[in-house]
Amino acid sequence: MTIKLQNNSDNSIVLSTNPAPQKDIVLKSPDFGFSMTADAAPYTGKGTILLVDDIPENLQLLGDILIRLGYTVRSVTSGKMALKTVRVKQPDIILLDIKMPEMDGYQVCEALKAEPELQHIPVIFISALDDVLDKVKAFSCGGIDYITKPFQVEEVVARIEGPLTIQRQQRQLHEEVKKRREAEEVLYQSRSLLASVLNSSLNGIAAMQAVRRPATGNIEDFRCLVVNPVIARALNRDREELVGKMGFKRFLHQFEIDLFEQFVAVVETGEPIAQDLCLQGQDTFWYHLTAVKLGDGFAVTLQDITDRKSIEVKLQQANQKLEELANLDGLTQIANRRCFDQRIQAEWLRLSREQQPLSLIILDIDAFKAYNDFYGHLAGDDSLRLIAQAIAQTVKRPADMVARFGGEEFVILLPATDSEGAIKVAEDVQSLIAELAIPHKQSPISEMITVSLGIATLIPDTDRNSNLLIGRADEALYQAKDGGRNRYIVASSTN
Repeated sequence: MTIKLQNNSDNSIVLSTNPAPQKDIVLKSPDFGFSMTADAAPYTGKGTILLVDDIPENLQLLGDILIRLGYTVRSVTSGKMALKTVRVKQPDIILLDIKMPEMDGYQVCEALKAEPELQHIPVIFISALDDVLDKVKAFSCGGIDYITKPFQVEEVVARIEGPLTIQRQQRQLHEEVKKRREAEEVLYQSRSLLASVLNSSLNGIAAMQAVRRPATGNIEDFRCLVVNPVIARALNRDREELVGKMGFKRFLHQFEIDLFEQFVAVVETGEPIAQDLCLQGQDTFWYHLTAVKLGDGFAVTLQDITDRKSIEVKLQQANQKLEELANLDGLTQIANRRCFDQRIQAEWLRLSREQQPLSLIILDIDAFKAYNDFYGHLAGDDSLRLIAQAIAQTVKRPADMVARFGGEEFVILLPATDSEGAIKVAEDVQSLIAELAIPHKQSPISEMITVSLGIATLIPDTDRNSNLLIGRADEALYQAKDGGRNRYIVASSTN
């Protein structure tokens, strides 16, 4: 297998592969920090990816791997080229570097989101920038994810597969809805057109005539005028048992008990109905039913939407999983920084209207770098999980929040809580962490892990934003560290 870089008229770099005998290919990169062995046999297409990076070597290496995994890849070396390429042919997803000349990744993402026809394209940032503010800025300008270099190929694939899977399912769902609408339009054609498509239609079609009680004129049943094989199968009857016969009412109870009354209303009022029905037996089938008035009766169509319902369930599960991933810290399983940022903004606005206090505690594990250096990162991860769960026990109300702020820092958001209440929570945190008794031989303070805490309380108002509260709590935290650590400091209450 060989890789060539070709210049198109738009100056984009296209990665192409020449056929080669099947063998294992080992790809390594010191820039990306990963290695991967890929089978040389071709893969089927999975989606179109646009890579944006000002370093051609990075584009070539990552693009080659994604191509071998079955993706269609286009690559460009600047933000301006990326926008030009996207406007010509939209990709399914964009992997975007941040540090680029002329136009950085943030500006490219903002430009994409400003154009209605492009703003739906998912953008995942890939950058060596590892600062929390860089990540926050990436999300705030419209990115859906952030991958830090060096990274693993498996991580990149896992991050892009979620959005690509949802897009594929949405296209399938769109096609199903489109087919349903096309089938429903047939229903409004004349009787002659209805008769001509009965036997060839993939949907169930039938026409019913009202049978009225002579004394009152009320509809007591329906007589089947025409019916196609699809509806006959749904009712588990032969067509000969249905056409020209009464007794349609008793068949309806296997769908819904009030369906007969709904059909009567269609005939008497002229208002059509459209709804989904579930038919359960050995297998479960879903149908979309449409009924419209036809003379002194109605015409009905049944469309099998079992596959569509299955897609809807899978799409809902995928969205739920993405929501969890977007709001949970993967290591500690508590809320992440993104979730915290959203919550503090919402509480700031709510409490500014109610003029209630909002308290924030920022805490930091003392000498945690020394802990990691001595005990190892795996032990450090275990400690972070234990401490996160201990902190989570200190909040009881649904509105309270514990989140990982970054690294070994955690935050506790306490709406409608004054300074005294926040101090009580801080003391509870120190007690619970002390009860964990996690050894820390490298700590200059104690033989066990300890934390320093900064506490701030404000009554929000619309003239200021939540950054003021975060800044005060952060300043109090540093005072606690400078004061010897293993303590809490309450920020000044001066507004």
